[in-house]
Amino acid sequence: MRVLGIDTSTLMTTCAVMEDDNLLGEFSLSLDMSHSEALVPMIRQLMDNLKLKINDIDLFAVASGPGSFTGLRIGLATAKSFAHVTGKPLVGVSSLETLSMAVPYQPLVAAMMDARRDRVFTGVYRMEEYPEVLLSPDAIPVDELIEYLKGLDGNIILIGDGAVAYRDKFRSALGDKAVFAPGHINLSSGSAVCRLGSRKYREGHIEDIFIMAPDYLRDSQAQRTLKDKR
Repeated sequence: MRVLGIDTSTLMTTCAVMEDDNLLGEFSLSLDMSHSEALVPMIRQLMDNLKLKINDIDLFAVASGPGSFTGLRIGLATAKSFAHVTGKPLVGVSSLETLSMAVPYQPLVAAMMDARRDRVFTGVYRMEEYPEVLLSPDAIPVDELIEYLKGLDGNIILIGDGAVAYRDKFRSALGDKAVFAPGHINLSSGSAVCRLGSRKYREGHIEDIFIMAPDYLRDSQAQRTLKDKR
């Protein structure tokens, strides 16, 4: 089965094609340009290099949140369009699980994205071949996450831009218990989306492209402003 994986939930635009367990190709770019400018040309170049057409893809997988509101909408719209045009299935995967896949076979991984205002989107996982959820994805204060992590035994790998943004706070509260992922793996990847998407598909999960929506985990800034005015 050939899978095209897409992730636009962070500043990184990434896509990959896998066939079964084999990675055929992957592009990841963090540029001063929008996902709307980068994503489709990137996919086109990847497919051209692999000498594949979009109809050669058997499954589309996309990181469905949390993350950048605009980025998620672009990624989902692109994946849904491909699935609709080809009639092939689509699955959505957690952006946080995707991020955690960068450090497999670790006892504990806390994946997090900066949600601003001393909050993070986070999920905590026990990592084997795939992540086992210990703390379900949520948007919580950094201090609340720290208290949760204090209750876990052993070292914890912290990964994501939330770990970078609040590094000093985590280091001060957790000491050597906190192990920060190095920069070169502190990123999501299209191949991780492919792997998670394949697993979900094997388990029988298929999205309805007409009702699938991003998992924001919180209201957008515009929605919060509107609520504040009421």
